[in-house]
Amino acid sequence: MEKIPMTRAGATALETELKQLKSVERPAIITAIAEAREHGDLSENAEYHSAKEKQSFIEGRIKELEGAISLADIIDTSKLSGAIKFGAEVTLVDEDTDEEKTYQIVGEYEANIEKGLLNIKSPIARALIGKEEGDSVEVRTPGGEKSYEVLKISYS
Repeated sequence: MEKIPMTRAGATALETELKQLKSVERPAIITAIAEAREHGDLSENAEYHSAKEKQSFIEGRIKELEGAISLADIIDTSKLSGAIKFGAEVTLVDEDTDEEKTYQIVGEYEANIEKGLLNIKSPIARALIGKEEGDSVEVRTPGGEKSYEVLKISYS
């Protein structure tokens, strides 16, 4: 299988979530299922069905996280420099609105646009890869064409 690029912070966050699911969420849902069973007829027991549904979600997420962690290719971004690549923290200015934004290009499991963590597979990240400070970048987004200028590139 293909390795999944990930920053150290992203891998740590996934490991923390996995530990939480296994040591807190899983035992809590097992207890909830046992309590719901005690209420009698399972066919009409909404608490039981809700708990089983939540258990299914938790088990699925545990499998997903274990798979991602096992395939993780943890990249030390502090040793990188130069043109934009995985792990780069990039400050852009929208050439139409002069609005500045800063993103870090990360793996898909750690991406969170609200926190400025941009999925390496996103249209913006793909357009940025290989660019240098001062370059202009054209990005085709669902909202239309956008033009950005790369102001700053850093690696931490």
